[in-house]
Amino acid sequence: MTARRVKDCKAKGTRAEHRTMRVLEAAGYVVTRAGASLGLVDVIAVGPHDVRLIQVKCGGEYLRALEREQLVLLRVPLGCSKECWRWPPRATAPVIEVL
Repeated sequence: MTARRVKDCKAKGTRAEHRTMRVLEAAGYVVTRAGASLGLVDVIAVGPHDVRLIQVKCGGEYLRALEREQLVLLRVPLGCSKECWRWPPRATAPVIEVL
């Protein structure tokens, strides 16, 4: 993959993460984004009654088997959900999968 293609993919992913953050902020969550997205989750949203750990995917991309396994095995406290938000091409809303 060329350096330009990698840069374009990173920018596309960042846009999807910011889009996710705007949706959550509008719903009343305090939101933070994990820089460089090298961890298990891209976005952490804290609400008055829950915490949401979110992996964001864009385009036709799905969770890879290893990512899914790691998220499923991740131990979290009660009131904390693990989710994958997938933004299909030209979608106005994400497809949300709770793991």
